[in-house]
Amino acid sequence: MAIALDKAASAKMTIEEFFNYDDGTDAIYEFEDGNLLLMTAESEINRRIAMFLLVCFVQLGIPAYRLSMKTEIVTTGSRVRVPDLMVFSEELATAMEGAKRSTIMPEMSPPLLVVEVVSPNQSSRDYRYKRSEYGARGINEYWIVDPIAQKVTVLEWVEGFYEEQVYVGDNAIASLVFLDLKLTAAQILQGW
Repeated sequence: MAIALDKAASAKMTIEEFFNYDDGTDAIYEFEDGNLLLMTAESEINRRIAMFLLVCFVQLGIPAYRLSMKTEIVTTGSRVRVPDLMVFSEELATAMEGAKRSTIMPEMSPPLLVVEVVSPNQSSRDYRYKRSEYGARGINEYWIVDPIAQKVTVLEWVEGFYEEQVYVGDNAIASLVFLDLKLTAAQILQGW
């Protein structure tokens, strides 16, 4: 969940200032058009869902170095997001080796998959804003896992637009990126 801050400084930050910002805490921020957005602690179900998916991807044979939680991604020139989970391509994993900051920069290839678990009062950010930002960034697949609405929305990038498929209950998730995936919406939403 992100909360807009009154900001340490009243003027808008540049992206360079964001990358150099240190408030002396372990707080995680997203960056949106010059403003810091504090990422608050996740709910237990959100944390469980993200961990469950991480384990499922490992069981699919995806090496751990290609999986990441809470890595930043520059989606546009003025926005930095922190998805719950990402799956890197081999090329991106290689580019991230030795990075001082876990940030996917614009010149790097996009992740294969981004997963956002919807937090209360954040659905418009995940369904609307991040959808267009991740599309502009060329991310092939974007999952919106919504424990509040009890659905999983899979967005697949096809010919310049995301095509949307919504899964509920025992509907098996279909993924163009992970053809061997055998998960239902209910399994994901329960987080075990």
